Amino acid sequence: MSKQNIYDNDTFFEGYQAIRKNERNANNLFEIPALFSLLPDLKGKTILDLGCGFGVHCRKFAEAGANHVLGIDISEKMLAVAEIENSHTNITYLNLPMEDIDQLEGNFDLVISSLAFHYVKDFSDLITKIYDRLNDNGSLVFSQEHPINTCHAGGDRWTRDADGNRLHLNLAHYSVSGERESVWFVDNVKKYHRTFSEIINILISAGFTIDKMIEPLPENKILEEYPEYRDLLHKPDFLVVKAQKLKKKD
Repeated sequence: MSKQNIYDNDTFFEGYQAIRKNERNANNLFEIPALFSLLPDLKGKTILDLGCGFGVHCRKFAEAGANHVLGIDISEKMLAVAEIENSHTNITYLNLPMEDIDQLEGNFDLVISSLAFHYVKDFSDLITKIYDRLNDNGSLVFSQEHPINTCHAGGDRWTRDADGNRLHLNLAHYSVSGERESVWFVDNVKKYHRTFSEIINILISAGFTIDKMIEPLPENKILEEYPEYRDLLHKPDFLVVKAQKLKKKD
């Protein structure tokens, strides 16, 4: 099965770099703080970062005391940046699709992924492989685009007033899981929509216990500084989940 590697497209890569360099982006303000709030103490841990991108998180994990961090990504361009900007003696970067982690040797105390799972076609298969790669009492912490967002396939997501102000979100085809195509820097970017219950039930079926979920929203302080994010009061952009592989009782 072919895996999408949109990040090695030059146009997409340059556009994505520009967004991530903007400190006001939603990842920095909402997604990353929520993701890191769910992490356990990293000292002495072995960590697998799925879709590690530029390796920014990998470096933070290593600096927080992780014993070893393996960052994998399908994009050679992303990993080239990671090797230059975020190298560390406790980090190894590997060019590998996350769908192929069954090829890795050894297990991990913690598996982390930031905004990558919605690009994976067979989520159930991936979650099973992650469960198998975790040590007993290990954790999976991940973020993804919220299902309220992944259900859309083009068109205006908002109902607006006469002045173009957003009044409320238009929800369409939420209950229909499957592939969606969108335009983000380039045409035909593929994402995969799954309902909230489908995501959670796949985790449970694989053997995980759900520890905590966050749908990050802006606090008043952030809205005062960045009023453009008031739209998030209508719907969250991200879903952040912590799940555990509990040791089975003898």
